[in-house]
Amino acid sequence: MSDKGCCDSVGECFFDYYTSKILVIRSKKVGTLNRFTQALVIAYVIGYVCVLKKGYQDTDTVLSSVTTKVKGIALTNTTELGERVWDVADYIIPPQEDGSFFVLTNMIITPNQTQSKCAEVCHYGRQQTSFYIIKQSILFFSGVRTGRCVNYNDTVKTCEVLSWCPLEKIVEPPNPPLLADAENFTVLIKNNIRYPKFNFNKRNILPNINNSYLTQCVFSRKTDPDCPIFRLKDIVEEAEEDFQTMAVHGGVMGVQIRWDCDLDMPQSWCVPRYTFRRLDNKDPENNVAPGYNFRFAKYYKDSDGTETRTLIKGYGIRFDVLVFGQAGKFNIIPTLLNIGAGLALLGLVNVICDWIVLTLMKRKHHYKEQKYTYVDDFGLVSIFGLIRHPNVCYTYCILILFGILTYTWVTFCNRLFKVVLVLYSSCFVIKKLT
Repeated sequence: MSDKGCCDSVGECFFDYYTSKILVIRSKKVGTLNRFTQALVIAYVIGYVCVLKKGYQDTDTVLSSVTTKVKGIALTNTTELGERVWDVADYIIPPQEDGSFFVLTNMIITPNQTQSKCAEVCHYGRQQTSFYIIKQSILFFSGVRTGRCVNYNDTVKTCEVLSWCPLEKIVEPPNPPLLADAENFTVLIKNNIRYPKFNFNKRNILPNINNSYLTQCVFSRKTDPDCPIFRLKDIVEEAEEDFQTMAVHGGVMGVQIRWDCDLDMPQSWCVPRYTFRRLDNKDPENNVAPGYNFRFAKYYKDSDGTETRTLIKGYGIRFDVLVFGQAGKFNIIPTLLNIGAGLALLGLVNVICDWIVLTLMKRKHHYKEQKYTYVDDFGLVSIFGLIRHPNVCYTYCILILFGILTYTWVTFCNRLFKVVLVLYSSCFVIKKLT
Protein backbone atom coordinates (compact mmCIF):
# COMPACT_ATOMS: atom_id res chain seq x y z
CA MET A 1 0.00 0.00 0.00
CA SER A 2 1.24 3.47 -0.78
CA ASP A 3 1.59 5.88 2.13
CA LYS A 4 0.19 8.72 -0.06
CA GLY A 5 -3.44 9.61 0.39
CA CYS A 6 -5.96 10.38 -2.30
CA CYS A 7 -5.74 14.15 -1.79
CA ASP A 8 -1.95 13.91 -1.88
CA SER A 9 -1.98 12.27 -5.34
CA VAL A 10 -4.60 14.66 -6.71
CA GLY A 11 -2.66 17.64 -5.36
CA GLU A 12 0.55 16.51 -6.98
CA CYS A 13 -1.13 15.95 -10.37
CA PHE A 14 -2.97 19.25 -10.23
CA PHE A 15 0.05 21.28 -9.27
CA ASP A 16 2.49 19.72 -11.75
CA TYR A 17 4.39 22.24 -13.87
CA TYR A 18 6.07 21.44 -17.20
CA THR A 19 8.95 23.47 -18.53
CA SER A 20 11.01 23.13 -21.69
CA LYS A 21 14.34 21.39 -21.61
CA ILE A 22 16.91 21.74 -24.38
CA LEU A 23 18.49 18.44 -25.33
CA VAL A 24 21.20 18.66 -27.98
CA ILE A 25 21.68 15.36 -29.82
CA ARG A 26 24.91 15.30 -31.80
CA SER A 27 23.88 12.85 -34.51
CA LYS A 28 24.27 13.17 -38.27
CA LYS A 29 21.13 11.15 -38.84
CA VAL A 30 18.94 13.23 -36.54
CA GLY A 31 20.50 16.50 -37.68
CA THR A 32 20.01 15.65 -41.36
CA LEU A 33 16.40 14.65 -40.70
CA ASN A 34 15.76 17.90 -38.82
CA ARG A 35 17.24 20.16 -41.52
CA PHE A 36 15.55 18.24 -44.33
CA THR A 37 12.13 18.53 -42.68
CA GLN A 38 12.70 22.24 -42.04
CA ALA A 39 13.68 22.72 -45.67
CA LEU A 40 10.48 20.98 -46.82
CA VAL A 41 8.33 23.23 -44.63
CA ILE A 42 10.12 26.39 -45.79
CA ALA A 43 9.85 25.33 -49.44
CA TYR A 44 6.12 24.67 -48.99
CA VAL A 45 5.46 28.04 -47.31
CA ILE A 46 7.58 30.13 -49.68
CA GLY A 47 7.24 28.19 -52.94
CA TYR A 48 3.67 26.91 -52.83
CA VAL A 49 1.77 29.20 -50.43
CA CYS A 50 3.46 32.53 -51.18
CA VAL A 51 4.73 32.24 -54.78
CA LEU A 52 2.38 29.76 -56.49
CA LYS A 53 -0.85 30.45 -54.57
CA LYS A 54 0.02 34.08 -53.75
CA GLY A 55 -0.93 33.66 -50.11
CA TYR A 56 0.10 37.26 -49.39
CA GLN A 57 -2.85 38.58 -51.45
CA ASP A 58 -6.48 39.31 -50.73
CA THR A 59 -8.76 38.03 -53.52
CA ASP A 60 -12.04 38.98 -55.18
CA THR A 61 -14.26 37.25 -57.78
CA VAL A 62 -15.24 38.87 -61.05
CA LEU A 63 -18.52 40.63 -61.88
CA SER A 64 -19.24 40.64 -65.60
CA SER A 65 -21.60 41.78 -68.35
CA VAL A 66 -21.58 40.50 -71.94
CA THR A 67 -23.07 41.86 -75.17
CA THR A 68 -22.72 40.36 -78.66
CA LYS A 69 -23.11 41.50 -82.26
CA VAL A 70 -23.16 39.00 -85.13
CA LYS A 71 -22.49 39.89 -88.77
CA GLY A 72 -22.71 37.90 -92.00
CA ILE A 73 -24.85 37.11 -95.06
CA ALA A 74 -25.89 33.70 -96.42
CA LEU A 75 -27.67 32.66 -99.65
CA THR A 76 -30.11 29.73 -99.90
CA ASN A 77 -32.13 28.28 -102.79
CA THR A 78 -34.94 25.94 -101.68
CA THR A 79 -38.17 24.64 -103.19
CA GLU A 80 -40.26 26.19 -100.43
CA LEU A 81 -38.67 29.67 -100.35
CA GLY A 82 -36.81 29.91 -103.64
CA GLU A 83 -33.65 31.98 -103.80
CA ARG A 84 -33.25 33.98 -100.64
CA VAL A 85 -30.60 36.07 -98.88
CA TRP A 86 -30.38 35.71 -95.08
CA ASP A 87 -28.95 38.55 -93.01
CA VAL A 88 -28.48 39.03 -89.28
CA ALA A 89 -32.16 39.92 -88.72
CA ASP A 90 -33.18 36.52 -90.14
CA TYR A 91 -30.82 34.04 -88.53
CA ILE A 92 -30.20 35.57 -85.05
CA ILE A 93 -33.15 34.44 -82.93
CA PRO A 94 -33.87 36.24 -80.63
CA PRO A 95 -31.93 39.42 -81.48
CA GLN A 96 -30.44 39.67 -77.96
CA GLU A 97 -29.99 37.20 -75.10
CA ASP A 98 -28.31 37.43 -71.72
CA GLY A 99 -24.74 36.24 -72.22
CA SER A 100 -25.49 34.10 -75.28
CA PHE A 101 -26.62 34.17 -78.92
CA PHE A 102 -28.21 31.68 -81.32
CA VAL A 103 -27.26 31.30 -84.99
CA LEU A 104 -29.67 29.50 -87.34
CA THR A 105 -27.83 26.93 -89.49
CA ASN A 106 -30.48 24.53 -90.80
CA MET A 107 -34.26 24.27 -91.09
CA ILE A 108 -37.31 22.30 -92.17
CA ILE A 109 -39.82 24.64 -93.84
CA THR A 110 -43.60 24.07 -94.05
CA PRO A 111 -45.08 26.94 -96.10
CA ASN A 112 -48.64 28.21 -96.62
CA GLN A 113 -50.27 26.73 -93.53
CA THR A 114 -53.86 27.76 -92.79
CA GLN A 115 -56.38 26.95 -90.03
CA SER A 116 -58.25 23.97 -91.51
CA LYS A 117 -58.83 20.19 -91.23
CA CYS A 118 -56.44 17.52 -92.51
CA ALA A 119 -55.26 13.95 -91.91
CA GLU A 120 -52.99 13.35 -88.97
CA VAL A 121 -49.36 12.60 -89.84
CA CYS A 122 -48.01 9.15 -89.04
CA HIS A 123 -44.48 7.81 -89.04
CA TYR A 124 -44.10 4.28 -90.46
CA GLY A 125 -42.24 1.38 -88.96
CA ARG A 126 -39.54 -0.48 -90.84
CA GLN A 127 -41.83 -3.16 -92.25
CA GLN A 128 -44.10 -2.05 -95.05
CA THR A 129 -47.13 -4.38 -94.84
CA SER A 130 -50.38 -2.49 -94.57
CA PHE A 131 -51.34 -4.39 -91.36
CA TYR A 132 -48.04 -3.47 -89.69
CA ILE A 133 -48.44 0.15 -90.73
CA ILE A 134 -51.86 0.39 -89.13
CA LYS A 135 -50.83 -1.35 -85.91
CA GLN A 136 -47.27 -0.05 -85.48
CA SER A 137 -47.47 3.48 -86.88
CA ILE A 138 -46.73 6.35 -84.48
CA LEU A 139 -49.24 9.17 -84.58
CA PHE A 140 -47.98 12.70 -84.04
CA PHE A 141 -50.74 14.73 -82.41
CA SER A 142 -50.57 18.06 -84.23
CA GLY A 143 -54.08 19.33 -83.58
CA VAL A 144 -57.52 18.66 -82.12
CA ARG A 145 -59.11 15.41 -83.33
CA THR A 146 -62.55 15.74 -84.92
CA GLY A 147 -63.50 12.08 -84.49
CA ARG A 148 -63.47 11.28 -88.21
CA CYS A 149 -61.14 8.81 -89.93
CA VAL A 150 -59.79 10.07 -93.25
CA ASN A 151 -57.31 8.87 -95.86
CA TYR A 152 -53.69 9.70 -95.07
CA ASN A 153 -52.61 8.07 -98.34
CA ASP A 154 -53.89 5.33 -100.66
CA THR A 155 -53.39 2.55 -98.08
CA VAL A 156 -53.51 4.17 -94.64
CA LYS A 157 -56.21 6.06 -92.79
CA THR A 158 -55.58 8.35 -89.81
CA CYS A 159 -57.62 10.62 -87.59
CA GLU A 160 -58.75 13.98 -88.91
CA VAL A 161 -57.44 16.97 -86.90
CA LEU A 162 -58.24 20.66 -86.76
CA SER A 163 -54.89 22.38 -87.00
CA TRP A 164 -52.51 24.41 -89.16
CA CYS A 165 -52.63 22.47 -92.42
CA PRO A 166 -50.74 21.06 -94.21
CA LEU A 167 -49.02 19.55 -91.17
CA GLU A 168 -45.26 19.59 -90.70
CA LYS A 169 -43.46 16.67 -92.34
CA ILE A 170 -41.56 14.29 -90.06
CA VAL A 171 -38.24 14.17 -91.88
CA GLU A 172 -34.58 14.48 -91.05
CA PRO A 173 -33.01 17.95 -91.45
CA PRO A 174 -31.14 18.63 -94.71
CA ASN A 175 -27.57 17.46 -94.95
CA PRO A 176 -25.49 19.48 -95.83
CA PRO A 177 -27.20 22.27 -93.86
CA LEU A 178 -29.06 25.03 -95.69
CA LEU A 179 -27.11 27.86 -94.04
CA ALA A 180 -23.70 26.29 -94.54
CA ASP A 181 -22.23 29.76 -95.09
CA ALA A 182 -22.87 30.52 -91.42
CA GLU A 183 -19.37 29.24 -90.68
CA ASN A 184 -18.03 32.53 -92.05
CA PHE A 185 -20.21 34.72 -89.83
CA THR A 186 -18.33 36.79 -87.25
CA VAL A 187 -19.35 37.86 -83.76
CA LEU A 188 -18.08 40.81 -81.73
CA ILE A 189 -18.08 39.90 -78.02
CA LYS A 190 -17.93 42.91 -75.69
CA ASN A 191 -17.14 41.94 -72.11
CA ASN A 192 -16.94 44.41 -69.20
CA ILE A 193 -15.62 43.17 -65.86
CA ARG A 194 -15.29 44.63 -62.38
CA TYR A 195 -13.62 43.63 -59.13
CA PRO A 196 -15.60 45.64 -56.54
CA LYS A 197 -13.29 44.96 -53.60
CA PHE A 198 -10.39 46.65 -55.41
CA ASN A 199 -12.49 49.17 -57.41
CA PHE A 200 -10.98 47.80 -60.63
CA ASN A 201 -12.75 47.90 -64.02
CA LYS A 202 -11.70 46.69 -67.45
CA ARG A 203 -13.10 45.39 -70.76
CA ASN A 204 -11.86 42.97 -73.37
CA ILE A 205 -11.48 45.75 -75.97
CA LEU A 206 -8.05 46.71 -74.69
CA PRO A 207 -6.66 50.28 -74.71
CA ASN A 208 -4.28 49.48 -77.58
CA ILE A 209 -7.19 48.51 -79.90
CA ASN A 210 -8.43 51.34 -82.16
CA ASN A 211 -11.31 51.54 -84.63
CA SER A 212 -9.22 50.76 -87.72
CA TYR A 213 -7.78 47.62 -86.12
CA LEU A 214 -11.22 46.50 -84.88
CA THR A 215 -12.77 46.71 -88.35
CA GLN A 216 -10.28 44.28 -89.90
CA CYS A 217 -9.07 41.93 -87.15
CA VAL A 218 -10.30 38.38 -86.50
CA PHE A 219 -9.25 36.41 -83.42
CA SER A 220 -6.21 34.19 -83.91
CA ARG A 221 -4.07 32.62 -81.22
CA LYS A 222 -0.87 33.42 -83.12
CA THR A 223 -1.49 36.74 -84.87
CA ASP A 224 -4.43 38.45 -83.05
CA PRO A 225 -4.90 36.95 -79.58
CA ASP A 226 -6.48 40.18 -78.21
CA CYS A 227 -9.05 40.70 -80.99
CA PRO A 228 -12.65 40.41 -79.65
CA ILE A 229 -14.09 39.46 -83.08
CA PHE A 230 -14.44 35.69 -83.67
CA ARG A 231 -15.27 33.68 -86.76
CA LEU A 232 -17.85 30.99 -85.88
CA LYS A 233 -15.94 28.26 -87.72
CA ASP A 234 -12.79 29.09 -85.72
CA ILE A 235 -14.73 28.84 -82.44
CA VAL A 236 -16.05 25.39 -83.31
CA GLU A 237 -12.69 24.15 -84.59
CA GLU A 238 -10.95 25.35 -81.42
CA ALA A 239 -13.26 22.95 -79.58
CA GLU A 240 -12.12 20.14 -81.94
CA GLU A 241 -15.49 19.95 -83.70
CA ASP A 242 -16.56 20.21 -87.35
CA PHE A 243 -18.86 23.15 -88.06
CA GLN A 244 -20.73 21.59 -91.02
CA THR A 245 -21.44 18.40 -89.08
CA MET A 246 -22.59 20.32 -86.02
CA ALA A 247 -24.75 22.66 -88.11
CA VAL A 248 -27.02 19.82 -89.34
CA HIS A 249 -28.71 19.11 -85.98
CA GLY A 250 -27.37 22.07 -84.01
CA GLY A 251 -25.65 22.15 -80.65
CA VAL A 252 -24.40 24.31 -77.81
CA MET A 253 -20.93 25.87 -77.70
CA GLY A 254 -19.24 27.53 -74.75
CA VAL A 255 -17.04 30.62 -75.16
CA GLN A 256 -15.05 30.84 -71.93
CA ILE A 257 -13.39 34.12 -70.96
CA ARG A 258 -11.05 33.95 -67.99
CA TRP A 259 -9.77 37.06 -66.18
CA ASP A 260 -7.02 36.11 -63.71
CA CYS A 261 -5.42 39.39 -62.64
CA ASP A 262 -2.50 40.14 -60.32
CA LEU A 263 -3.22 43.73 -59.33
CA ASP A 264 0.22 44.11 -57.76
CA MET A 265 1.52 44.11 -61.34
CA PRO A 266 0.80 46.69 -64.08
CA GLN A 267 -2.84 46.80 -65.24
CA SER A 268 -1.75 46.09 -68.81
CA TRP A 269 -0.91 42.54 -67.67
CA CYS A 270 -4.58 41.91 -66.85
CA VAL A 271 -5.92 40.55 -70.16
CA PRO A 272 -8.64 37.98 -71.01
CA ARG A 273 -7.87 34.41 -71.99
CA TYR A 274 -10.28 32.76 -74.43
CA THR A 275 -11.07 29.04 -74.57
CA PHE A 276 -13.84 27.14 -76.39
CA ARG A 277 -15.63 23.84 -75.82
CA ARG A 278 -18.82 22.05 -76.78
CA LEU A 279 -21.37 21.95 -73.95
CA ASP A 280 -24.16 19.65 -75.19
CA ASN A 281 -23.99 15.87 -75.18
CA LYS A 282 -22.63 14.17 -78.31
CA ASP A 283 -22.21 10.65 -76.94
CA PRO A 284 -22.83 8.22 -79.85
CA GLU A 285 -24.20 5.62 -77.40
CA ASN A 286 -26.75 8.07 -75.99
CA ASN A 287 -27.91 10.07 -78.99
CA VAL A 288 -31.60 10.51 -78.14
CA ALA A 289 -32.81 14.01 -79.13
CA PRO A 290 -29.42 15.25 -80.36
CA GLY A 291 -28.57 18.84 -81.19
CA TYR A 292 -30.55 22.00 -80.59
CA ASN A 293 -33.76 23.02 -82.38
CA PHE A 294 -37.05 24.85 -81.92
CA ARG A 295 -40.00 26.01 -84.03
CA PHE A 296 -41.10 29.49 -85.00
CA ALA A 297 -43.48 30.88 -87.61
CA LYS A 298 -43.92 33.92 -89.84
CA TYR A 299 -47.54 35.04 -90.28
CA TYR A 300 -49.23 36.70 -93.26
CA LYS A 301 -52.70 37.82 -94.30
CA ASP A 302 -54.10 37.60 -97.79
CA SER A 303 -56.14 40.35 -99.41
CA ASP A 304 -59.32 38.51 -98.44
CA GLY A 305 -58.26 38.38 -94.75
CA THR A 306 -57.17 34.71 -94.68
CA GLU A 307 -54.32 34.18 -92.25
CA THR A 308 -51.43 31.98 -93.39
CA ARG A 309 -48.07 31.18 -91.95
CA THR A 310 -44.75 29.62 -92.81
CA LEU A 311 -43.62 27.19 -90.09
CA ILE A 312 -39.87 26.79 -89.65
CA LYS A 313 -38.26 24.11 -87.53
CA GLY A 314 -34.91 25.75 -86.95
CA TYR A 315 -31.66 23.99 -86.12
CA GLY A 316 -28.67 25.97 -85.02
CA ILE A 317 -25.79 26.55 -82.66
CA ARG A 318 -26.22 28.39 -79.42
CA PHE A 319 -23.10 30.13 -78.11
CA ASP A 320 -22.97 30.68 -74.34
CA VAL A 321 -20.39 33.24 -73.19
CA LEU A 322 -19.09 32.17 -69.75
CA VAL A 323 -16.90 34.57 -67.77
CA PHE A 324 -14.64 33.42 -64.91
CA GLY A 325 -11.91 35.16 -63.00
CA GLN A 326 -10.19 36.10 -59.78
CA ALA A 327 -8.06 39.09 -58.85
CA GLY A 328 -5.50 39.34 -56.07
CA LYS A 329 -3.79 42.24 -54.35
CA PHE A 330 -1.35 42.47 -51.44
CA ASN A 331 -2.93 42.64 -48.00
CA ILE A 332 -1.19 42.46 -44.64
CA ILE A 333 -3.83 40.24 -43.00
CA PRO A 334 -3.50 37.13 -45.24
CA THR A 335 0.26 37.70 -45.25
CA LEU A 336 0.46 37.50 -41.43
CA LEU A 337 -1.92 34.53 -41.36
CA ASN A 338 0.22 32.53 -43.78
CA ILE A 339 3.45 33.51 -41.99
CA GLY A 340 1.89 32.36 -38.70
CA ALA A 341 0.83 29.09 -40.32
CA GLY A 342 4.37 28.61 -41.61
CA LEU A 343 5.87 29.17 -38.14
CA ALA A 344 3.39 26.69 -36.69
CA LEU A 345 4.50 24.11 -39.26
CA LEU A 346 8.13 24.74 -38.30
CA GLY A 347 7.15 23.91 -34.73
CA LEU A 348 5.77 20.63 -36.00
CA VAL A 349 9.27 19.70 -37.20
CA ASN A 350 10.44 19.23 -33.58
CA VAL A 351 7.46 17.00 -32.84
CA ILE A 352 8.27 14.78 -35.84
CA CYS A 353 11.96 14.56 -34.95
CA ASP A 354 11.19 13.81 -31.27
CA TRP A 355 8.82 11.01 -32.27
CA ILE A 356 11.42 9.45 -34.57
CA VAL A 357 14.20 9.77 -31.99
CA LEU A 358 12.10 8.32 -29.14
CA THR A 359 10.49 5.47 -31.10
CA LEU A 360 12.69 4.45 -34.06
CA MET A 361 16.30 5.16 -33.05
CA LYS A 362 18.47 2.41 -31.54
CA ARG A 363 19.31 4.48 -28.44
CA LYS A 364 15.72 5.60 -27.88
CA HIS A 365 15.75 4.56 -24.20
CA HIS A 366 18.85 6.63 -23.53
CA TYR A 367 17.34 9.66 -25.30
CA LYS A 368 14.13 9.27 -23.30
CA GLU A 369 16.03 9.26 -20.00
CA GLN A 370 17.85 12.43 -21.00
CA LYS A 371 14.78 14.20 -22.31
CA TYR A 372 12.41 13.75 -19.34
CA THR A 373 13.51 14.66 -15.79
CA TYR A 374 11.15 14.60 -12.78
CA VAL A 375 11.80 16.91 -9.77
CA ASP A 376 9.61 16.41 -6.66
CA ASP A 377 9.55 19.80 -4.91
CA PHE A 378 6.23 19.71 -2.99
CA GLY A 379 7.95 19.87 0.39
CA LEU A 380 9.39 23.36 -0.27
CA VAL A 381 6.04 25.17 0.05
CA SER A 382 4.25 25.05 3.43
CA ILE A 383 0.72 24.90 2.03
CA PHE A 384 1.60 21.79 0.04
CA GLY A 385 2.80 20.14 3.21
CA LEU A 386 -0.51 20.96 4.87
CA ILE A 387 -2.46 19.56 1.98
CA ARG A 388 -0.63 16.25 2.31
CA HIS A 389 -2.20 15.76 5.79
CA PRO A 390 -5.51 13.86 5.44
CA ASN A 391 -7.40 15.77 8.17
CA VAL A 392 -6.30 19.11 6.82
CA CYS A 393 -7.29 17.96 3.31
CA TYR A 394 -10.81 17.11 4.44
CA THR A 395 -11.08 20.42 6.26
CA TYR A 396 -9.89 22.22 3.15
CA CYS A 397 -12.54 20.47 1.02
CA ILE A 398 -15.26 21.34 3.54
CA LEU A 399 -14.17 24.99 3.48
CA ILE A 400 -14.37 25.07 -0.30
CA LEU A 401 -17.85 23.50 -0.22
CA PHE A 402 -18.97 25.96 2.45
CA GLY A 403 -17.70 28.87 0.34
CA ILE A 404 -19.67 27.64 -2.68
CA LEU A 405 -22.86 27.29 -0.64
CA THR A 406 -22.37 30.70 0.92
CA TYR A 407 -21.91 32.35 -2.49
CA THR A 408 -25.06 30.62 -3.79
CA TRP A 409 -27.10 31.71 -0.74
CA VAL A 410 -25.94 35.33 -0.98
CA THR A 411 -26.76 35.43 -4.71
CA PHE A 412 -30.23 34.02 -4.08
CA CYS A 413 -30.96 36.49 -1.27
CA ASN A 414 -29.76 39.39 -3.46
CA ARG A 415 -32.11 38.45 -6.29
CA LEU A 416 -35.01 37.85 -3.86
CA PHE A 417 -34.48 41.30 -2.36
CA LYS A 418 -34.63 42.87 -5.84
CA VAL A 419 -37.91 41.07 -6.62
CA VAL A 420 -39.49 42.17 -3.34
CA LEU A 421 -38.32 45.73 -3.96
CA VAL A 422 -39.89 45.78 -7.43
CA LEU A 423 -43.20 44.40 -6.09
CA TYR A 424 -43.27 46.94 -3.27
CA SER A 425 -42.58 49.80 -5.69
CA SER A 426 -45.35 48.62 -8.03
CA CYS A 427 -47.89 48.44 -5.16
CA PHE A 428 -46.91 51.91 -3.99
CA VAL A 429 -47.35 53.40 -7.46
CA ILE A 430 -50.74 51.68 -7.95
CA LYS A 431 -51.92 52.98 -4.54
CA LYS A 432 -50.93 56.55 -5.45
CA LEU A 433 -52.75 56.38 -8.77
CA THR A 434 -55.98 55.12 -7.20
